[in-house]
Amino acid sequence: MRIIRRYYLHHVLFWLLLLVGWHYFRFQDYPPKNALWISLLKVADLAMLVYSTNYLLIPYFLYKKKYWLFGMFFLIMIVTSSVFKLYLLSHLLNNPGVFSIAGGLKARVYDNVLPHILLVSTGAAFKLLLDQERSQQMMAELVREKANAELDFLKSQINPHFVFNSLNAVYFLITKENTEARKTLLEFSDLLRYQLYDCNAPAIEIEKEINFLKNYIRLQELRKDESYKVSFLIGEDVKGFAIAPLLLVPFVENAFKHISHHTDKSNFVDVAINYSAGKMIFSVRNARDLNQRVTEPIGGIGLQNVKRRLQLLYNKKYDLLIKETDSVFAIELTLEV
Repeated sequence: MRIIRRYYLHHVLFWLLLLVGWHYFRFQDYPPKNALWISLLKVADLAMLVYSTNYLLIPYFLYKKKYWLFGMFFLIMIVTSSVFKLYLLSHLLNNPGVFSIAGGLKARVYDNVLPHILLVSTGAAFKLLLDQERSQQMMAELVREKANAELDFLKSQINPHFVFNSLNAVYFLITKENTEARKTLLEFSDLLRYQLYDCNAPAIEIEKEINFLKNYIRLQELRKDESYKVSFLIGEDVKGFAIAPLLLVPFVENAFKHISHHTDKSNFVDVAINYSAGKMIFSVRNARDLNQRVTEPIGGIGLQNVKRRLQLLYNKKYDLLIKETDSVFAIELTLEV
């Protein structure tokens, strides 16, 4: 079943069955040598109209509430296709009168344009019903995921007041001369506060998410020596929009978890966030070593979880590219915001 859906074999089977049925019921209306070609032409023409409507006009116009554009392009496509089909039929039948509109315009509209409108509209109706069903399933799954996440959070939650009071006590135990330790503890406190309090909303300002990433990267750098290079570049236009909280950190976490440990080559993590034309572009690159022993594969549970969140929260409004070579693992996330 997965193979059938993956390669759209059920689509192929449907159109083959339609071709057989069409030819069986209509072949006697045409010369025997041309009957099959005419049936093939009509079915191919109908398939082109259905797929153009379902995968171009509906997503780009109807779903974006551009109803006038949808109706206009729909009618133009139907009329253009009918004219082109009549032109090809006139050559197949060697009868120029088939393409001529003299004395038979109403009949040609009735035989070609109206059936196309009805048949293509039927195909569009099936597309709308299937999309609505998928949308309802996705919403139900999102509700379940959210409920499970909240339950897991409640199960594992530590009293935040106790945690922050403890951190505050540890902070004052550290001598004032040890500024690095105090600064690190404050950064850790900010990380914890962000996760416990700020991330309860469905969306968070990008500035807060960036600050969280900065603190996380800073703490990770403390664990590395000078042979590890870390960069975090933020474009000037990355501001004034919101994204789902904790959406970016799994990619950075994965990079640090699987960074190489070369002694003779560069070990690096490069993180960059940019914004252009309503889209945020987030990229992470890290050096890798195929001979390095790891306990889990690159792109493990953390990346699988964030991929699922992207599907549920952003549907078709994102693009995630993952590139792997022997020496580099890289991701690039483009998000409509």
